[in-house]
Amino acid sequence: MQTGDTITFGPYEWRVLDVQNNAALVITEEIIEQRAYHDKYVDITWADCEIRKYLNGEFCDRFRAAEQAGILPVVNQNPDNPWYGTTGGEDTQDRVFLLSLEEAVCRYFGDSGALLYNPRAKQRYWFERKDQHNYRRNAAFKGQAWWWWLRTPGRVNVKAVYIWGGGVGGHRGDMGGCVGIQGNNILKCNVGGPFHAFGDNKGGVRPALWLKL
Repeated sequence: MQTGDTITFGPYEWRVLDVQNNAALVITEEIIEQRAYHDKYVDITWADCEIRKYLNGEFCDRFRAAEQAGILPVVNQNPDNPWYGTTGGEDTQDRVFLLSLEEAVCRYFGDSGALLYNPRAKQRYWFERKDQHNYRRNAAFKGQAWWWWLRTPGRVNVKAVYIWGGGVGGHRGDMGGCVGIQGNNILKCNVGGPFHAFGDNKGGVRPALWLKL
């Protein structure tokens, strides 16, 4: 198994992001569902949000016992938002999780750390519309480009960072894979219009996990 491979595990297809110490970090190849980051409009961090409880509970229970035995628990760090200083909260032990901002921008879809940690003076909401690695972060839901959550907070703790789903109805199609570092409302997308394509504008979910080899 190598980075970049696609594998089947449980009912989903997964992309291999990293391989080390006889374990592989994988993320679903596509967005598997739409879900709110949290079920109430309150300040929240990854440690206490509803989507984390769901991924480590109901979602994990979808796998057979033998498959669950292969999912390795890991300790995730949850850094503050580097542009806004919004608290990321305490470290968490997770079996299934969302990627962090740093993981999506600096480690597993190309390294754009120089752009992340050196924002331009007037740069506020979008990480970088023309980042050369944006296309690597693009994902689809039911064949339609869609946006998906990261676990890092946005500019305030009622928002979470996300990956823009460019190409929906031609709306900002050139920005597919761009990072919305200011964050989206934890209950739903802030943008209407073509993002009601499915009758629901909540964020996409791409679970990640470490799999024992």
